[in-house]
Amino acid sequence: MTVDVKQISEKVEKEYAIINRIRDEIHKVIIGQEELINGFLLALLCNNHVLVEGVPGLAKTLSVTTLAKMIQADFQRIQFTPDLLPADVIGTLIYNPKSGDFSTKKGPIFANIILADEINRAPAKVQSALLEAMQERQVTIGDESFKLDDPFLVLATQNPIEQEGTYPLPEAQVDRFMFKLKVSYPSKDQEHEIMKKMARSMPAVDVNPVISTDEIRRMRELADEIYMDEKIGEYIVNLVEASRVPEAYNLDIGQMIRYGASPRATIFLAMASKANALVEGRGYVTPQDVKSVAMDVLRHRIIVTYEAEAEEKTSEDIIEQILQTVDVP
Repeated sequence: MTVDVKQISEKVEKEYAIINRIRDEIHKVIIGQEELINGFLLALLCNNHVLVEGVPGLAKTLSVTTLAKMIQADFQRIQFTPDLLPADVIGTLIYNPKSGDFSTKKGPIFANIILADEINRAPAKVQSALLEAMQERQVTIGDESFKLDDPFLVLATQNPIEQEGTYPLPEAQVDRFMFKLKVSYPSKDQEHEIMKKMARSMPAVDVNPVISTDEIRRMRELADEIYMDEKIGEYIVNLVEASRVPEAYNLDIGQMIRYGASPRATIFLAMASKANALVEGRGYVTPQDVKSVAMDVLRHRIIVTYEAEAEEKTSEDIIEQILQTVDVP
């Protein structure tokens, strides 16, 4: 089957205005944070979930709520706390004494965009309640399963696990997130701009819906069409395999890796690379697209050993070495 890259590029050119519309609208509220905004855009195009980590006060929650306002879709915010129960998230069965039967009360998970705020402040049983919803896009209450709406995105924020009152997320749940984005402090100029815009009792910012769910589905289909050469596909597989058998790629980091990236990482790297090409206005994937998304896709999938922690080596250090060593096509 031959792929007409020129035809795909023409489609991308037509749809690129939507990407700019979204960016312009977000920047009405959010100053800087380009990597965070880009990560949200890619997740939207890939119909997948994002975990955002950063200390309090860096506009993590504001970024998610702004994105939700720009989309003509249902939005729910769930504040995760230590006393939250799974039923508070997915819903429960309520007994009706008059009729003697049970009725289903759906929880806030039944929306297009879910903001799971401070997800690591709730215990593991609540975090696990999200697993079926995130992977199967359905929820089981009692003996009945309910399909979730399309699109369905969980955009979760978490505080660094060193902070008080946090529970580390189970590896099985972390792996469900396509990206783990790290939010850093703004630059001095950006902070000055933030102060001018937001240092008032009622910040005057109005965000308009600029994209519908039908447009999102159309953009997702276009992202799937983006051309990826076979060599780029091999490069992605090599990057993931290098996290499992680093010695095969002349990397002396085997003692630092407890678990390498799962096959889900390969799938997400390919999807994110295509979406990144679309966001950049191209109809084909380049090695730079892969490198641009690799850190956010892999940082939470490579688990380091105690020896690496003792040497203050992180998964990000390992990914940097892999990206520098594995041959680029």
